[in-house]
Amino acid sequence: MAGECHQTTLDQLGRIVTGKTPQSRHPEYFGGEIPFVTPTDFDGRRSIEFTERCLTERGASVVNAARIPREAIMVSCIGSDMGKSAIAGKACVTNQQINSVLVESPNNPLFVYYNLSMRKEEIRAAAGGSAQPILNKTSFGQLDILLFPIPEQRAIAHILGTLDDKIELNRRMNETLEAMAKALFESWFVDFDPVRAKAEGRPTGLPAEISDLFPDSFENSELGEIPRGWKIRSIETIIDINPKRSLLKGIVSPYLEMKNVPIKGHSIDKIINREFTSGTKFVNGDTLLARITPCLENGKTAYVDFLKEGETGWGSTEFIVLAGTSKTPNTFVYYLARSGSFRSHVIQNMVGSSGRQRVPNDSLHAYLIAIPPCELLGNFEKTVFIWMQHIKSNAAFSKILSKIRDILLPKLISGELRIPDAEKILEEIGI
Repeated sequence: MAGECHQTTLDQLGRIVTGKTPQSRHPEYFGGEIPFVTPTDFDGRRSIEFTERCLTERGASVVNAARIPREAIMVSCIGSDMGKSAIAGKACVTNQQINSVLVESPNNPLFVYYNLSMRKEEIRAAAGGSAQPILNKTSFGQLDILLFPIPEQRAIAHILGTLDDKIELNRRMNETLEAMAKALFESWFVDFDPVRAKAEGRPTGLPAEISDLFPDSFENSELGEIPRGWKIRSIETIIDINPKRSLLKGIVSPYLEMKNVPIKGHSIDKIINREFTSGTKFVNGDTLLARITPCLENGKTAYVDFLKEGETGWGSTEFIVLAGTSKTPNTFVYYLARSGSFRSHVIQNMVGSSGRQRVPNDSLHAYLIAIPPCELLGNFEKTVFIWMQHIKSNAAFSKILSKIRDILLPKLISGELRIPDAEKILEEIGI
C-alpha cells in the first residue's frame, strides 16, 4: 500500500468522551428529541440516529460533558456488549457504558470506525477477564491504531462504506415493502377501507376486478360491523395451528434459535444445522409466533422461507406454528400474526407466573375473524407474495455483501489488500 503508515493511540485522534446518564428521578429529563445512546441501540447499524430513549434539552444540559457531535465514534466499554461500535448519526448523548472518540481533521472518522469495528475481542481483552469488564476512559484512549495517509483512509472508508450503504438501502427497502404489505392487510381485512369507500360512494382506488370483490355495505356481527356477506368464524377454521410435521431424531436439519427471530419484518438472518432431538417443526410457508414472554410482547415473529424444497426445520418448543390451508394463503396468515388485534388477543391470554408467562394453544381457537372471499384472499396473496420475494432477495444479497465486507475489512485495515484490488472486487459485483 502506497504512502507511509504510522502507529498512534486513540486519544491522539481527538477528544475522548465518556457518557453519563441523567438522574432517573427527574422525569422531565427524558422524552425529548435528543438521542440518548446506550448499548441496547448497538443493533448492527453503522450509524445511530434514532434511539429507544431520548433526552430533553434540560436533561442533556445536566450531562453536558457527555454530549457528542455527529460522526463521533462510539464504543461500548462495559459489560457483555463490550467492543461494539457505531457512528453518531446526529448530535447526541451517550450513557456511561460508552466511550466516544471525536476524530479531528484530517483523519477520517469512518476509517476509524471500521478499524474499531473489527476489534471487539481485543477491546474486551484490554479490560481484563472480570465478570463485568470495564475499559475506562484512559485505557480506552491508549488503544493503538494504525493510521494510513489521509487519501488512503478516505479510499478505504469509501470502499467499505459503499458496501454498508447498499446493505442499509436493502434494509430500508425491506422495511418499506413490509410496511406496504402490513398496510394492505389492515386496509382490506381490518379497517375494510374499500367497503367503506363503496358505501360512501367514493372510488376504492383499486383495479375494477379487485374492487368488485368487496361489498358496498356492512352488517352487524358479534365483532361489530363487518362487510356484508363475510362470515365470523374461529381462526382454527381457516388456519392450521401447530400442524404435524415429520422429522426423525438424529437428522441434521436447520435449527432456528429464538434470539435470531426478528422483532420487525420476517427475514431470518441466521440459522444453524443441528441434530434434531425435540422441538417445534416447520416447513416453508409456515409462520412462527413466539409464545413466551417477553419475546411475544417484543414482536418476535417469522415467516419461513429459508428452507430448501422438501426440507423440514425445527426450533424451540416456545414457537407456535401457524400454517395456511387450501383456502387461506400463507401470506395472509403471516400478516394476521403481525396484526395488532391478533397480537393483543394472544398477549391477553398468556398464563403463568410473572416472567414465565406463555400462550396456551387452545387460547388461539377463541380468536374470531371475519372471513373474506377466497378470491380476495387470492388477490392479496398475488400482490404480497411478490413483495415478500423481493424482501427475501434483498436480504440474501445483503448477506453476500456482509460477507464480502467482513473479508475485505481486516485486509484493508492491515494493509494486506491493495485499494485498487478491493475496488475491482466492488466493480465485479456491480457496486
